Amino acid sequence: MPRPEILERIKEAEADAEEIIAEAEAERERRLAEAREEAGGIRAQAEEEADELAADRLAAAREGIEAERESILTEGDERRATLESRAEERMDEVIEEAVTLFEEAVHAQT
Repeated sequence: MPRPEILERIKEAEADAEEIIAEAEAERERRLAEAREEAGGIRAQAEEEADELAADRLAAAREGIEAERESILTEGDERRATLESRAEERMDEVIEEAVTLFEEAVHAQT
């Protein structure tokens, strides 16, 4: 094979190699861009799921707090009713005791 043909084939091989490298670089960049886009989508989905989970937990906590509040209010109403009932039961006794003390005080002054 004559020297000019060899040089021509080397030049063609180098041109082919440069083209292959350029194509490989372009493919690499395309895949990187796709990977970044996919990662962004995964990140956005994970953030959305995390927000939903946080909202669900917050709602559950609020429900628990509301249930506790209702329980405390109910217990307070029951205690108040018990105290009122006991006070009403003792009302006559307290009035009688007050009248007796008043009468004793009046008799003590006379």
